[in-house]
Amino acid sequence: MNAHRNQLISLAHPVYFSLLASVAAGIINTVWVSRLGGPAVAAVAVATNTENVLLGVALVFGSGTTVLVAHARGARDPGAMRAAVRGGWAVWALVTPVVVVGGFLGREPLARLVLGDGAALPLAVQYFAISLPGVAVFFAQTLVDGILKGAGDTRTPMRLALLAGGLILVCDPFLIQAYGVPGAAASTVLCRSVALAVGLAALRRNRLLRAAAEVPPAEPVTDALRRTLRTGLPMSADFTVRQAGALALVAIVARLGVTAVAAYSIAYKVLYVATMGCYAVRQAAAIHTAHLLGGGADARSAIGRQAVLVAGAFALAAAVLLGVTAPWIMAAFGAGDDVARAGVLFLRCVGPYLLLMACFIALGGVFEGSGGAPVLLRVTVLGTAVQLPLAYALSGLGLPGVCLALGSAMAVQCAAVLVLLRRRTRRQDGSDVSLARVA
Repeated sequence: MNAHRNQLISLAHPVYFSLLASVAAGIINTVWVSRLGGPAVAAVAVATNTENVLLGVALVFGSGTTVLVAHARGARDPGAMRAAVRGGWAVWALVTPVVVVGGFLGREPLARLVLGDGAALPLAVQYFAISLPGVAVFFAQTLVDGILKGAGDTRTPMRLALLAGGLILVCDPFLIQAYGVPGAAASTVLCRSVALAVGLAALRRNRLLRAAAEVPPAEPVTDALRRTLRTGLPMSADFTVRQAGALALVAIVARLGVTAVAAYSIAYKVLYVATMGCYAVRQAAAIHTAHLLGGGADARSAIGRQAVLVAGAFALAAAVLLGVTAPWIMAAFGAGDDVARAGVLFLRCVGPYLLLMACFIALGGVFEGSGGAPVLLRVTVLGTAVQLPLAYALSGLGLPGVCLALGSAMAVQCAAVLVLLRRRTRRQDGSDVSLARVA
């Protein structure tokens, strides 16, 4: 048990700092752009949200390749590892031109769809003119990170994220002052390009990947491409469903008025610090489960228990800390009295949801690592289908009602994933018994 827990913590904490570094880079960008005025902030915010949507596309080859490389590493099969890497790059090469060219040609209609014809529209178009071609770099960096994580190296992606964030901290003031909003886009793409170059060099230095490159791939590149798509698409769809649910929830909160929306927006951004820790445990559980795929149902159950323990302890500590420090947090964001009161109330009510979410997210990593991502997607769809009508019905109670809806929907998802995990365990145990009888 302790061995699984230690391995999960070892894999998860670099992932967590990678996620924090990415968020910090976005905050740095926003701080410098805010000096250019409200339209500039709106333009960059739209571009940032667009990139969040594109992250769902990147998960097809990023997370899919992570799992397949981890499977090959666990099986000690360098041919399968080389095939997994080739499959990831093949999907990247297939998807990236479509996104880059389509996005670049449609950058003005895309910006107008969100912003209308206001002062922010031309600024968003200028930002997209640089950031959308730069998606090729963003996608490639996501894939490099995924390959390294699958090979058991989560520290190098952390260092690459810190490198990109540090370079953005240095470059943003100069490029934004010189070129305005396009300078912000150029800074991000340039700094990511440097991190990508370092990441590609890290791939060549990795011992496991270097050894895999010297053997024939286990399958043709077309088969590897299809395998990557089958593995990654459910993870991408899961992320997309969650993003769509979060967006719909904002629309429900908007029924409560501007004060509630402002408080919810600030509080939800603060929650990222906690939820990213849970997602880091999820990635660690997926990688560790994939490495030990031959360990059977007992290994998966042990990893699941330890993942829930680690993520649950982190979430509990975060919930207590947020509850105690909520007034200071809202004051730090400069919230007015009404917004601050609503935000403090939300942060103090959200603890049960945060704890349940940590358990569900952690168990999700076990499903992803063992090939159960399609099942997990169905649970996510179920949870979203419960969450939104319930939030609408309970919104009359204000933000506490929204918290109650979030917690209730997450309880349903936790119960569903526990039932499915037990069924998979019993089915695996039955298969093992049958094999033993045949032997």
